[in-house]
Amino acid sequence: MTRPLPRAGSGAPHRFPVVVVGAGPAGLTVGNILRAASVDCLVLETETREFIEQRPRAGVIEEWAARGLEKRGLARNLLDRAELHTACEFRFDGERYRFPYGELTGSHHFVYPQPLLVTDLVREYADVRGGHIRFGVRDVRIHLLDTDRPWVSYTCPETGERQVVHCDFVAGCDGARGVSRASLPPERVRIARHDYGIGWLALLAEAPPSADCVLFGCHARGFAGQMPRSPEVTRYYLQCPPGDDPENWPHERVWSELRERLGAAGVPPPAEGRLIETRVLDMHDYVVEPMVHGRLFLAGDAAHLVAPIAAKGMNLALHDAFLLGDALVARLTTGDDSGLDGYAQACLRRVWDYQEFSQWLSEVYHGTAAGDPFRAGTTLARLRRLFTSPTAAAAFAEQYLGTAARY
Repeated sequence: MTRPLPRAGSGAPHRFPVVVVGAGPAGLTVGNILRAASVDCLVLETETREFIEQRPRAGVIEEWAARGLEKRGLARNLLDRAELHTACEFRFDGERYRFPYGELTGSHHFVYPQPLLVTDLVREYADVRGGHIRFGVRDVRIHLLDTDRPWVSYTCPETGERQVVHCDFVAGCDGARGVSRASLPPERVRIARHDYGIGWLALLAEAPPSADCVLFGCHARGFAGQMPRSPEVTRYYLQCPPGDDPENWPHERVWSELRERLGAAGVPPPAEGRLIETRVLDMHDYVVEPMVHGRLFLAGDAAHLVAPIAAKGMNLALHDAFLLGDALVARLTTGDDSGLDGYAQACLRRVWDYQEFSQWLSEVYHGTAAGDPFRAGTTLARLRRLFTSPTAAAAFAEQYLGTAARY
């Protein structure tokens, strides 16, 4: 059961120290950090609880991020149920090349689908820690951000009435199309954007993975990727033209391309299964600066997007949430402003590090399909170097795991 809002007189506003807009991994983590410190807050979410707990999204969590959740009492199910991945596999030139990054670094990935993490975070916030949360709200608006008395309004889904919530701070965790980013004055915002000029057909299949690790197929017909989600469900990606129509990819074509692009000597073809999700992602990145405006602090996709090329998005959202949650607690419990003052700078160092790695990895994935013999040749040289140079292997492993970005 979600905790009801405190009673207010007819038309009277509510008040919370913090309003969190968006109940994704970032918003729910911020809310949980606040509640653990006995700081009251209100989380507003436009979707239903059932929807956010079932929405297919990312599933790779870097070890530092899992330990950050564990430190805050938010990783019990993750640590008990997640699969541990210590290697990935590249397939190119008709051969397979296993990359044992766990042996090189002593670190690993956790594979734990985002809907499961969101379910855990909602339960902990609303049902265990007694946090206030409203689902299905409409027309959220943020007001007076340039003052020390901001407020948020929204339409109640049950009554259709406007509700007003006064607060000290707003955590904007509602993604690229949310109200938080839209509330920034356009003349004060710089959005640095990069378009890769390619698309990925994102597939979720009711089929077991064909290998015990993530697979990267670098092929002249285009990139293909396999990301295990569970023993019964597998995420696949196929490079396609940007803006392609999923209807152009019937079952037979999908599995034919996966067999071709992930094929290598001595390996079985992917196990076929029903496709339960098919959508096209146009590969692009962006970074919004500033991440802070007045009393509004952006986190997660509201502030930056990194294409799923390197599986970094959810990890960046958690990094923001750890910093923002801890900084808000320090400010509201002890008056310490240092965390909030340094929040954006601390976030952006890791954001730009991950953006650079995503660009580098994109060339590895897509260079062989560029139709340019020179790019294809240099891409294959880069791939071979990973398996012949210990220095190149160590550098890749650090960036792939996020262990190089210690800030």
